[in-house]
Amino acid sequence: MSATTATPAATNPLKEMFSKYGQSVWLDYIRRSLISSGDLKRMLDEDGLGGVTSNPAIFEKAITGSTDYTEALVELQKEKGLDANAIYERMAIKDIQDAADVLRPVYDRTNKRDGYVSFEVSPFLAKDTEGTIKDARRLWKAVNRPNLMVKIPATPECIESIQTCLSEGININVTLLFALDWYEKVAFAYIAGLKKYAASGGDVSHVASVASFFISRIDSMVDSIVKTRLKTAHDATERSLLRSLLGKVAIANAKITYQRYKEIFSSADWKELAKKGAQTQRVLWASTSTKDPAYSDVYYVEELIGPDTVDTIPPATFDAFRDHGKPKASLEADLDTAHDVMDTLAAVGISMAKVTDDCRTQAVKLFAEPFDKMLNSVDAKCKVAAGAHVDPQTYTLPADVQKEFDATVDDWKMTGKVRRLWGRDAALWTNSDEASWLGWMGITEDQLSHQDRFVHLASEIKQGGYKHALLLGMGGSSLCPEVLKMTFGKIDGFPELHVLDSTDPAQVKAFEQKVDLAKTVFIVSSKSGSTLEPNIFKQYFYERVKQVVGADKVGSRFIAVTDPGSKFEKVAEADGFHHIYHGLPSIGGRYSALSNFGMIPAAVMGIDAAKFLDRADVMAVSCSPCVPVDKNPGVVLGLILGTAARKGRDKVTLITSPPISDLGAWLEQLMAESTGKDGKGLIPVDREALGSPDVYGKDRVFAYIRTDKGFDPQQDAAVEAIAKAGHPVVRIAIDDIYNLGEEMFRWEIATAVAGSVIGINAFNQPDVEASKIATRKLTSEYEKTGKLPDESPILSEGGVKLFTDDKNAAALASAAGSDKSLAGYLKAHLNRLGAGDYFGLLGYIEMNQPHEDKLQSIRKAVRDKKKVATCLGFGPRFLHSTGQAYKGGPNSGVFLQVTCDDKADLPVPGQKYTFGAVKAAQARGDFQVLAERNRRALRVHLSDVESGLVTLQGAVQKALS
Repeated sequence: MSATTATPAATNPLKEMFSKYGQSVWLDYIRRSLISSGDLKRMLDEDGLGGVTSNPAIFEKAITGSTDYTEALVELQKEKGLDANAIYERMAIKDIQDAADVLRPVYDRTNKRDGYVSFEVSPFLAKDTEGTIKDARRLWKAVNRPNLMVKIPATPECIESIQTCLSEGININVTLLFALDWYEKVAFAYIAGLKKYAASGGDVSHVASVASFFISRIDSMVDSIVKTRLKTAHDATERSLLRSLLGKVAIANAKITYQRYKEIFSSADWKELAKKGAQTQRVLWASTSTKDPAYSDVYYVEELIGPDTVDTIPPATFDAFRDHGKPKASLEADLDTAHDVMDTLAAVGISMAKVTDDCRTQAVKLFAEPFDKMLNSVDAKCKVAAGAHVDPQTYTLPADVQKEFDATVDDWKMTGKVRRLWGRDAALWTNSDEASWLGWMGITEDQLSHQDRFVHLASEIKQGGYKHALLLGMGGSSLCPEVLKMTFGKIDGFPELHVLDSTDPAQVKAFEQKVDLAKTVFIVSSKSGSTLEPNIFKQYFYERVKQVVGADKVGSRFIAVTDPGSKFEKVAEADGFHHIYHGLPSIGGRYSALSNFGMIPAAVMGIDAAKFLDRADVMAVSCSPCVPVDKNPGVVLGLILGTAARKGRDKVTLITSPPISDLGAWLEQLMAESTGKDGKGLIPVDREALGSPDVYGKDRVFAYIRTDKGFDPQQDAAVEAIAKAGHPVVRIAIDDIYNLGEEMFRWEIATAVAGSVIGINAFNQPDVEASKIATRKLTSEYEKTGKLPDESPILSEGGVKLFTDDKNAAALASAAGSDKSLAGYLKAHLNRLGAGDYFGLLGYIEMNQPHEDKLQSIRKAVRDKKKVATCLGFGPRFLHSTGQAYKGGPNSGVFLQVTCDDKADLPVPGQKYTFGAVKAAQARGDFQVLAERNRRALRVHLSDVESGLVTLQGAVQKALS
């Protein structure tokens, strides 16, 4: 604030505005030193100041542009539990309270007409009706001064907020008004709010409000349009009309609005409230500084002086008007001219509605950005974020996706959604239980503070001389360890890690034969402790190891990772497990990679867990609210995926360099299980052979995660061709495999953000549970009867049987016509694929390379012929991964499930059912839920898996020919 000496009271133009013309003068500025120095009090006495307004930009300049807050900030940053917003509010509320106390004599002397200080709700809530109401109530209570006005923007979403708060007796400064029609909405909301308050027994004489109407911003926008038009206008009349508008529209708009104010507050409706002591909602002229140096520096003050109004003036303009302003009764002068100006504006084809809408949109953004900047300035963590370096990420998007993406970035900026994300705001998704599942966001810091556990475990394992480690788990408990095993391989001095996540008896037996049971440490990972597969894996291997090392030693070979208090924790304790490590109940399985579910196996196999977590923590800092939205790696990736999905590009095609080839399996689960529900979501496409651009439809978005070492030049060329063809492509470059920790956190943030954009709960998995229930019923039936329920095929041909539900059977029979052969049915089924669909090949067979090769050849043939995305999953592991999206996501999948007779089965200790029976029950339960969700599905059952796959390959080729 300027230190200019005030003009003597008798000649002070500022005082004359009120004493002669009835306009209250307020100051659009606040800073702690303004109050503590006594300047604010002097302005009341010498300038007739009647109030103070503040906004996020003002506070941002005050806090970052002065030393007024340095000591307070240091002390507040030491307090535990205070986030950036809490620190800001502690400082700002003190200023607001102190200013309100200085202004209180004015409030009392004017009988509550003046003497107010305004404090704005979070600009991030400009599109949030309920959030604004809650914030206004909270600030009203926190400041606890009768001469506070809570500022609420006049956005479409907040008109209801304004009315509600007024109906509760909260003083409101309605801000960001630019248009006459929006002023009317606000005035009527004020009247409606007062009526409701009066009806509830409230004293309306105690409620005050102003309608802040912005001035110079309108001329800035209109003048810019006019000057652009003048460059190309050649008609003399048009040029004259355009010139006549320069610097005139804002004043004309305000004068007409004031006339409407007088009409509304002289109506019979209003007079009833006036009898009860209600004050009119005065129009307050805001944004009255001059932006164009061609105009007088007091132009917008001098031209809008009139009775029963307020002008809030920024410091430089305040000083200028005190120095050379000329008060006059200008507000109601030349009204005809004002109407002529608005008529001319319409005549030259400039839409006032568009101008004012654009002004409001820009203003929301212009207040949100400094607010975010200010929060960053008070957040001590942001000083760390500034120096963070992460793997680079680039992207190219087609025009339609780019436009949607840009709009979404702006929305996330204006509504502070990154800060809300880190604030665990469930309203970002569906406002249900999301906040209970966000423990993963702070996991890196927590793990690094307890990193000794990984060092001690690694040392113990190394000294134990184990040759192998076998992890027994499913889904989120197994996929991260598998990625680590496939990426890091065997590390000298440590056991080789194997991961079992299949109930296929041949696969269980194959893993048993891979390891030396006497020299193997077993890690049983089960978050809930009630998941079927880890429990029966444990039962089987516990018995097998007991036979080898004896009952007294078997427990020492087992480690449990489970949530505290789970059923499995009790089992592990009873069986004498060597270690029990806990997960966090607030972290779901697919987000648990950096928790003990990923890091305990990492330590066992010899990975430097602290180094891995430290890299992940760098990404966590880089994804924090301290980093602008458009530079925030995880948020940008999530916004791309979410906006692409909204534009119909929901098939996220993953391309990974050979050294990290297994990362896609983890990403599949993360995206599919998180987003695929409520008929929406991302369909991840992993391990699909790269093709020429013409085999890809307009439903694709590509993510290429490339290692600097060991990259594939053919992948580079294919991705470049895909990008040149106009498909959206995201590229991420990894220079060290330890940076997988970075990537896991980047993609977790991205998935959560994409879920918000798509509009789903990114942390539940309702359709996975449905499959588990169906499986449980079938295994219970097996326990009772010794067999699964009978079923009848729709075709039996050469060792191959086809099964499906009645609805699919009828559709396929009709489409196959007279050709009821295997190839005929497959042709009918594959002909159901259309643009935007995907083909899901679901193999409940042993996952090995020969089987993978045959199924890959089938998916490639379908992809190339039908030009659709294709997915390949081995069951039952995909049930805990992509199965959620297949059942709950978009109904665009055409599924071919492959099951087989098992050549040999394995018993499950303590149960009647076998591993083969469990696998069969899981396949049937999976299919049952697909059918219940009206999915297009067909099951192919092979009596002999090897010869049957060859037969299936041939039949598919024939069906596609």
